[in-house]
Amino acid sequence: MADWIYVLDPHRDTLDGEPAGRDTIRRLAEEEPELEFWLGRRSRMKPGDRLWFLFTRPDPAVAAVAEVDEEPWEDPDDPDVTYVVGVSLLPEATKALHRDPVSRDELGIGQVRSVQKVKPEALPVLLERAGL
Repeated sequence: MADWIYVLDPHRDTLDGEPAGRDTIRRLAEEEPELEFWLGRRSRMKPGDRLWFLFTRPDPAVAAVAEVDEEPWEDPDDPDVTYVVGVSLLPEATKALHRDPVSRDELGIGQVRSVQKVKPEALPVLLERAGL
C-alpha cells in the first residue's frame, strides 16, 4: 500500500459544482464518498492506496483522506483530462482530519506538486490524526 498527497485549491478546483474546500469534502465523505479525481499524469496508484487531500487555503493542510478504488485510467471523453482515478472518501477519518488538520509544516514538505508520495516520516502523524 502506498500513500499519496493530492493537492486541492478551493479557488481553482471544484467538486459537485462547489469549490473544493474542506467543508465540501467533509460533506461529500458522508453523502457521496465515491468520487473521481483528475491526474495530470499517470501515477502508480493501486487499489487500496490512500489519497491524503492537502487543501491550499486558507492554510495549507491535509484535512481529508480516501482509499483508491481502481488504478488510474485515461479519459477518452475529455481531452483536457489526462487520467482519472476513482476513490472512496473515508468518512470517519475525514471528519477527524477536518477537526484537526495536519499542516504542511507538520508534513515536512515545502512546495507540493499536484500529486506526490507521502514522506515516510509524515505518515505516523497523518494516521494518528485520521484515527487510522
